[in-house]
Amino acid sequence: MKVAPTARSVAWHVLVRVERDRAYADLALHAALRRSDLDRRNRALATELTYGSLRLRGRIDYVLQHVLDREFEKVDLRLRNLLRLGCYQLLFCTGIRDAAAVSESVELAKSAGLGHAAGFVNAVLRQASQKAGSARFPDLEDDPVGYLMHWGSLPHWMAERWLEALGGLEAAKLAEASLRSPPRTIRVSESADLDRVAKRLRGRPCRFAPRGLTQLRSDPVQDPGFRRGEFAIQDEASQLIPLLLGAEPGDTVVDCCAAPGGKAFQLAEQVGPTGEIIAFDLHANRLSLIRREARRLGLSNVRVLQRDATQNFDLRGAQRFRRILIDAPCSGSGVLRRNPDARWRLQAEDVPRMAERQLALLRSAARYLDEGGVLVYSVCSVDPEETVGVVKTFLESEPALRRDDVAPCLPESARELVDEEGALWCLPHRHGCDGFFAVRLVRT
Repeated sequence: MKVAPTARSVAWHVLVRVERDRAYADLALHAALRRSDLDRRNRALATELTYGSLRLRGRIDYVLQHVLDREFEKVDLRLRNLLRLGCYQLLFCTGIRDAAAVSESVELAKSAGLGHAAGFVNAVLRQASQKAGSARFPDLEDDPVGYLMHWGSLPHWMAERWLEALGGLEAAKLAEASLRSPPRTIRVSESADLDRVAKRLRGRPCRFAPRGLTQLRSDPVQDPGFRRGEFAIQDEASQLIPLLLGAEPGDTVVDCCAAPGGKAFQLAEQVGPTGEIIAFDLHANRLSLIRREARRLGLSNVRVLQRDATQNFDLRGAQRFRRILIDAPCSGSGVLRRNPDARWRLQAEDVPRMAERQLALLRSAARYLDEGGVLVYSVCSVDPEETVGVVKTFLESEPALRRDDVAPCLPESARELVDEEGALWCLPHRHGCDGFFAVRLVRT
């Protein structure tokens, strides 16, 4: 797509890549912005247009289908995403005039060699602007799957799974929460003054995480404290997971799936300079992210190694460990508000495939867990197959391990996140943070 680098053209390029190539939106957007010469304001607009169009794609598609005389999915892929981009501006961007949203979309079509479709783009967006209010969305009670798909902006397979697992009302609340932009949240380093950072970034203390600040009104990356390593960008729910290990100064902890490193760095502060974090990741290109961030935070006790933890740890010396973390790769259904492209990139068959890998990680790590040692399993998923299903299957084949209540490891304010079986559940629509599930397993 050869068009001039504008905020809209960058967003259009990313939307096409996500649908055509199943690309990761954050990586595609970062690469596109790096190639452009957009100023800060237009970079922010490109980001808003990209993520907003992805979050609300189901709702946008329903409106566009309402004004089309053909199946929307049969429209050329590039035009589909140009119409989505224009429709997002019409329906959800109060600072952009309707006339500008339409005319800019038409000009984009022309500049990209789609001049033959300029009239089509103009007509469809004008009708969408006029008729969007008359589009009647499915009712939750009468057609819950349709409601979750079109109003909740979920793919069909995900709508069905959420409905089965949560019921209509809870699934609808989760879908609504997953359409909102996440707040800016950080974890303040132990060496930094929490109150001073909060005042400087104009944030408030997190409800559950003791070193967390959220609802930041200033961009933390632009703050001088970021360069000094005073804090890390990390969601509140993510900050609770390392606490479940009960790591103490001098401990050695293995983080089996460490990249990009947030939990490993938090653990590195907990164990101190006399302890060590052994951070594994399967992908070599992600290891550099860990090393770079460890340097920024001033942490020298993080050992970074490329390993497939489903196979073996392959370490010389100690063969058993008392603290192991598996923050496993998953469907990411708990963080759709943060990664809105995931709902469109993932397929139904990906969930059982990921559950198999999660089970393989648990079985591999169990071989290295010392007597009395703690193994924490976590996923940023709300799907039963990746959460309670994986743990149940694993414990049936590992009688030497038992579940341990996570509540004593958490601050008093976070005890409400613990279910009757002692597992941690964070849900966006209930707790305002990312969706996470975690259990603490002990070798008897």
